[in-house]
Amino acid sequence: MSLFFQGEPRRKRPERVDDLIDNALMARIGQLDVVSRKIFSGKIQGERRSKRRGQSVEFADFRPYVHGDDLRFIDWNIFGRLDRLFLKIFLEEEDLSLVIAIDTSASMDWGDPSKLVFAQRLAMALGYIGLVNHNRVSLAAFGGEGGLQKLSNLRGRRKTAEMGRWLLDLKPGGPGTFEESMKQLALARQGRGVMLVLSDFLFKDGYEKGLRYVAGRGYDLWCMQTLAPQEIDPGAHGLVGDWRLTDMEDRDEAEVTASPALVEQYRANLGAWCAQLRDFSVRRSIMHMVVDTSTDIDALLLEYMRRRGLLR
Repeated sequence: MSLFFQGEPRRKRPERVDDLIDNALMARIGQLDVVSRKIFSGKIQGERRSKRRGQSVEFADFRPYVHGDDLRFIDWNIFGRLDRLFLKIFLEEEDLSLVIAIDTSASMDWGDPSKLVFAQRLAMALGYIGLVNHNRVSLAAFGGEGGLQKLSNLRGRRKTAEMGRWLLDLKPGGPGTFEESMKQLALARQGRGVMLVLSDFLFKDGYEKGLRYVAGRGYDLWCMQTLAPQEIDPGAHGLVGDWRLTDMEDRDEAEVTASPALVEQYRANLGAWCAQLRDFSVRRSIMHMVVDTSTDIDALLLEYMRRRGLLR
């Protein structure tokens, strides 16, 4: 749940793919790659090392030969020394699936910079990194017009424009709940990989059941909690005096006097909410990050996310 102030101006949305990611940013992040904390076994050969033994060029180990093994992988040098047959074992390179789920509920359509626009730009940048590394990239949008929307199984740089157009078409506000959306994504999972959920996680019904559906289902799960500067510190952005606040999702209204004491209490409550999500995530091996929408995308990708281990 997010609030807006009566009379707040509506800000311009991105209209072109270049508004989401420009050539300069693509050049800076083109050498990055998505990293999983786990070693996954996919369905086709690709860009990720798995524990599955295969036929790649990277040697892993030996094992004794058994009847039926492929004779091409016998190490004849060992046979010459020991008069015993041993098979060479190699690590097989396999693909990684990158899934980016974007919250397009009404509460995301707020803030300066807008939480939804920031999520669109971040999804575009991360998706581009996946595409240029030939990962299998899928996107999903929940909580917006049309319910759960998906764009699945993109691969290769040539899909950049298609991904950008899909992101530009997202409209905030609509049916569906976080729990139901995560359930559908979990049931539709193809392969294994990294999943990022870009959301403010300000759900009246909570986030616990939804995250349980996708946690531990083969995904290396990241919760990117996206908050506007006005939410993080309203006192520093002019929220003082008398206000009529309206819930952007169910239109509930409340009249408040934003005194320094009330603003301080709000900050404490928000901090407790974020800490609760972080603790919930830690217990389930989910990575949690609070991201201020005023953060520069370049710095977020090239510095912070590399330090956290999502990118390399």
